Formats: sequence, structure tokens, C-alpha cells
Amino acid sequence: MSSAPSAKRDIPLFSRSEIASRICSGQQLIILHSRVINVTSWSPFHPGGSLALLHFVGRDGSDEIEAYHSEETLKRMEKFVVGKIELDKKGWLPLTPPIALGLIKHPDGIKGHWAKEGQVTLAESILQKTISLNPEKAPIPSIPTGNGIKNLDVHTLSPEELEPPLSDMNREIEYKRSLAYQELRKRVVDAGLFKPPGPLAGYGSDLARYTILALAAFGLFFYTQGWVGQMMSATLLGLLFQQLTFIVHDAGHTGVTGNYWWDRVIGMTIASWIGGLSVSWWCDNHNIHHLVTNHPEHDPDIQHIPFFAISKDFFGSLWSTYHKKVMSFDGFSRILISVQHKLYYIVLSLARFNLYAQSYIYLFGAKPKRNNFWRYELAGIAFYWFYYLSMLKSLPSWKMRLGYLLISHIAASPVHVQIVLSHFACSTEDLGPTESFPSRQLRTTMDVICSPDIEFIHGGLHLQVTHHLFPRLPRHNLRQASLLVKQYCEEQKMEYKEYGWLDGNKQVLSTLREVANQLELLKKVADGEIQEKMMG
Repeated sequence: MSSAPSAKRDIPLFSRSEIASRICSGQQLIILHSRVINVTSWSPFHPGGSLALLHFVGRDGSDEIEAYHSEETLKRMEKFVVGKIELDKKGWLPLTPPIALGLIKHPDGIKGHWAKEGQVTLAESILQKTISLNPEKAPIPSIPTGNGIKNLDVHTLSPEELEPPLSDMNREIEYKRSLAYQELRKRVVDAGLFKPPGPLAGYGSDLARYTILALAAFGLFFYTQGWVGQMMSATLLGLLFQQLTFIVHDAGHTGVTGNYWWDRVIGMTIASWIGGLSVSWWCDNHNIHHLVTNHPEHDPDIQHIPFFAISKDFFGSLWSTYHKKVMSFDGFSRILISVQHKLYYIVLSLARFNLYAQSYIYLFGAKPKRNNFWRYELAGIAFYWFYYLSMLKSLPSWKMRLGYLLISHIAASPVHVQIVLSHFACSTEDLGPTESFPSRQLRTTMDVICSPDIEFIHGGLHLQVTHHLFPRLPRHNLRQASLLVKQYCEEQKMEYKEYGWLDGNKQVLSTLREVANQLELLKKVADGEIQEKMMG
């Protein structure tokens, strides 16, 4: 088990009020065990993105930090330690991160100046309470949609606004679960499960499978001319894309070699050069998903308006703190959400086209650093479209080209069903910053039961509970580690959710149907009220 960096210098003891005041002035302070680390200067350069840090300002992020970083990186965090705190049997009472209140540093750059980024649900109860106690404190205006941000009103954040809302969570139990999770991590480390298994890091059979699919797909393409041969080629190419997604996922979590640079290069080579997608976008998106799993306003992996809504919360046109925009629940959204359980598999069959769009929006947006990684991805994407469009162009008719395009993309779609399966039917409640890391992951994630003989079809994504608790764990060790996780759940009296493939899909469809029915009910109520007013 990792621990906080050993002390090599005297560091001051911080009070809760001092930490809150520093955060209000603009410092990004995070608790790492009994230490206070200031990541303000490092935030813009954080490989996991600055937003990943903002979600833990004022909170104890020990479990998340250790889950996501290597031992070497944890040791380097010593230079960011600026203070220490005293912990009791309930641990640290978390402060509310400003980002959870919809607040960002004001673009004027003045220390302590904040502006409201968007209308975030958690902020309402806290800010209204503050206003009731301080009537002279006006509500914070939101950023006008589509306008610039230079003329935002300045908000001076007060320590009282950072105090968490009342929660039914038992802090003592949550802290015990956190401590037990750290012991669980030690057991996983002692079992050697963080080390890649066997030769080729356990990917020997996977590499053989990729090779066979590639040879068959391109062999049929170049040596057959009829519809049957070409459509079989398209199917095999789609299956290759689907299987390669799993190793890109592993590399994005530094789970192939354990080295960030090499894993990022592996991920980009496969995702961009072979598949035309951006692993940099995926990591930026997916890291947030792991940290605030299934939160309607914060988790981009469940923000699929207008196509899907897994909670009635999305009916309120929520602000996305990741996409920095309102997820508008307009007339088009209402139509699609009302039949989302019927369109579910059809939409997911074409989801790869959305991945292209999200990748390119990210790469040409303001987020990515214009470094060699960025250039390598752009070169890879250019190469992908050159070879893929050349293949389509060489086909004899537009019908065959369209057929090859659709089938090669639809055949890759099972991975999209696999990805959403472990979360769409789980809780989307916001239980506040008091909830521990293991509690949140077990509440919002479920496993898919399958035989070890066919788990290559799922690519490790069927063991999402263990993966969410230990995202850096090599895929081929997840099954063995899941036994330790189940033991942990029994000890802590926590539910470990797992379903068979068919039952899991039924759970997801049931959730989608339930949300669609809630929308229909709201429509009937609204229509009834209109009719009542018309009748006088």
C-alpha cells in the first residue's frame, strides 16, 4: 500500500478555516492522507487534465491519487506538500470543490476572483443557504450562452460556501471503508497483480488474434471482388477495430507496460494510425468518468443528450462541467428520449462516427497541448483516412463503398454496448463529497459475468468494478483481483453488483424505458394543466 511521502522538512499544521480561505483565494489544495498538497502550479501540466484535480480541491483524494499514480510519481509529490492536518476517526470533513458549485477562476486573473461557469445543481442549495444568511449577497450570474466571458461579474467566494451540504452518509463508516480499501490495495500489490503477467505482458494470444483478423480482413479485400467477399472483409475489419479498442483502453490507463510514455505511444499508434481516433481525447474524457462516475453534470461518459438520458435529471437542461455547455433538453431530445429504449442498439451501432467527431473536436480545440504527442496523433489520423478512403475508392460501386463503410463500423459496435453496460443501469445520485472512493465506485458500477474462455470478447471491460477500483491494474489480472475485491465487499458489507450479459442488457433497457416513461408522464401532466387552463 502506498503512503504519503515521508517528511524531510518541517511543515506547518493547517486549520480547516485556513485551508478554506486559501481555496477561496484561488489555491488548489488537496488532502493526501494527513498532508496538504498545493497543485495550483502543476494543474495546467497534469497529464490527467486540470479538471481531474479541480474535482478534489478541498477533499481527501488519497484513494484516487494512489489508484491513478505509480510509486515513483507518488514520491515526486513531496515537493507539492505545503502543510499537514490532524485527522480523527471520521477522517477529513471534505470541503466542496468550487467546480462542483459551477465556479471557475475569473478570466480577469485577479487572485480570489471567481465567476459562475454554469448552473450546477449542488450549488443551488449551498448558495441559497448562504444568501439567506447574508441577504446582501446577490446570486452569481451564469456565463451567457454563446457570448464572451470577459465581462463576467466577479464573485468573492466565502469559506461558508465551501462547507458541504447535509448528508445521510456516515463519515465514520466511509472513512473505515477508505482505510480498508488501502489495505485491499496492499493485498493486491503483495499478490503481484500490478505486474504484467507472463511474456508479452499477457497479450500473446491477443496479438495472435489481432494478426489473424487483420490478415483475413485485408486478404479478402485485396483478393476477392464480389459482394460476399468484400462484406466479409468489412465485418472482419470492424471486429479488428473492436478488439483493438481494448488494448487502447489498457494503454490509456498505463496498464500495458506500466510506463506512461510507452503506453501513450502504443495507444496513439493503434487508435490514430489504425483506427482514426484520438487516445488523448479519450483519456481526457475517461479520466473524469472514473473520478466522478455517473454524475449527470460531471461525468461525460453518461452525457449523451439528445440520444440517451439515464436519469430524469437530464430533463432540466443541465450544465456539463466537462463540455462547458448546457446539455439542452429541447424538442428533438424529447422525441429521441421518448423512444430511447427502442433505438438503443441502432444508435450504438453507429457510435464510432461520434467518436470521430469527439476526437477531432478535442484535437482542434483549446484543450490539447501542441506537442509531439499531438502531432503524432494528427499524422496518424491523416494516415488512417488515406488508407481507409483509398480502400473505399478502389471498390467498384458506390453501393459497395457505402456497404463496406457501414458494415465495418457496425461490426465494431459491440464495444460500445460493452462500455455503457456497466454504468447505465447504476445509480446516478449525487451523495456529496463525503462518500468514499470505494463506495462511489461500487454504487455506480457493475460487472458482467462470463466464462474465462470467452472473456477476450469483452476485453476486460466485463470486470469494471475491479477496474474502477484499480484502473492501473493489468487487464489479464482483473479476474484474480476481483476475488479480493469481493472479499473486501463482504468484510465491509457492501454490494458487489454483477449480472450475466443478457440480464445486464435487460437492466440497461429497463432503465432507459423507465426514464422514457417518466418523460411521457411529465408530458401528460403538462398537457393536463394546459387543458385545465383552457377550460377555465
